[in-house]
Amino acid sequence: MSDRDAAFAEYFAARSDAMRNTAYLLCGDWHRAEDLVQQTFVKLYRVWWRISRHEALDAYTRRTLVRTFVSDLRRGWFRNERVTDSPTDVRSEQRHHAEERMVLLEALEKVPPRQRAVIVLRYWEDQSVEDTARLLGCSRGTVKSQASRGLQTLRRLLDATPTISSAERNR
Repeated sequence: MSDRDAAFAEYFAARSDAMRNTAYLLCGDWHRAEDLVQQTFVKLYRVWWRISRHEALDAYTRRTLVRTFVSDLRRGWFRNERVTDSPTDVRSEQRHHAEERMVLLEALEKVPPRQRAVIVLRYWEDQSVEDTARLLGCSRGTVKSQASRGLQTLRRLLDATPTISSAERNR
């Protein structure tokens, strides 16, 4: 294995889980998230020998991931299909945290893709407005407006979702 391949393998091992989590937040499907991460790292490997600023590697990889996600949406390659709307698992007593997370993730899936990308980068990845704009290839104003609209949509969706009552939580 060459030094180039070893360095890439080390970077992949260190960062693939974090990128998979980001991809999941973007697309809402673990299998598709895995595909997005694979596509991203294939693209990264193709240019690995040209990368000189390894301190900016995470930002470059994240930008590639987001652009791959948006590109797939434009091509219509992936169709959001669900076998069922409700889980078939039996609910546990400590379900409220998991259910709240599921409700949030389901609502996030309904936010338009560009707004979702901004929300994930700004609030999950904790990127600045400037970094988010650079990653998405748009202006700071666009990031701000997309974040505002995305959060507004997310709040509306969450407000329309029935919440778990305190009596159910204390059961």
